[in-house]
Amino acid sequence: MTYDLAASTVRLRTAAALAAHPSAGRFVALAVGAASPMADVARDLERQVFEKSFGNDAGQMAAEYRRYEDDSLFFIVLDRKTGMPAGAGRVIDSGGKTLDDAPGRIDTPLSAIVALHNLGNGRIWDFATLAVLPAYRGGRSGLAVSSLLYRTFLNAGRLAGVRHVVAMLDHRAHRNMKLIGVHFAAMAGSEPFAYLGSPATEALYVPFAELIPSIGRQAQRLGRLTGQFHGEIRARGVRRLVTRRIAARVAGQIATGDGLDEHITLPGLDRRQLIRQR
Repeated sequence: MTYDLAASTVRLRTAAALAAHPSAGRFVALAVGAASPMADVARDLERQVFEKSFGNDAGQMAAEYRRYEDDSLFFIVLDRKTGMPAGAGRVIDSGGKTLDDAPGRIDTPLSAIVALHNLGNGRIWDFATLAVLPAYRGGRSGLAVSSLLYRTFLNAGRLAGVRHVVAMLDHRAHRNMKLIGVHFAAMAGSEPFAYLGSPATEALYVPFAELIPSIGRQAQRLGRLTGQFHGEIRARGVRRLVTRRIAARVAGQIATGDGLDEHITLPGLDRRQLIRQR
């Protein structure tokens, strides 16, 4: 397990994964287990983004996530054009880091959090990280990368029988997820707090079953020329209208899988492993 791979190693492992999982499109998304060679590729990408954004270097990433590695599932988007990864995300089974760290940050006992959000019933996934390299933020390719990460999470979560999603998200990441229609609730009614280099992190909860319907409804709302929608668009005038239409298309694809599912494979989700983990 490492958060600092040589670029040559990343390229070799990415080439092997692309050859093993052919796809007609530019991007392919995979869900891989913690022991997969591609898991370290995802960890390295996490570190690159988190180090630049929040100052979390390889040592800090290893220290923060070491105890959760065996329970981690990684999502990674690979770019056939560059032969390198473009984005990655991680979920931690059983609520992982969020349920360990949130109680002290929001001054609420874990037992109260469990009771308030009915977490004692059903499988919990911690939406632990989401990292997209700067070159893939904005523009058509950037939207494709983030959309594939979100849709891979939804597909994997349905297969795994997830009931609850918890997360501690930087306010900017939460803002982006609001716009695609994710209705997180503040965990135990909590306020934002400083965490791992982010000045405003939020502890959040959402039932997994609400995700696809709420994203679908957001796509419909955004698709109209006028009317209210969840989240915010800061642009004005023509740019606001263009942004709204793009967001509607993105939300619609994430909700339905249209144009995305054919580029997603889940080699890390072995059926026997899923049965054992539930």
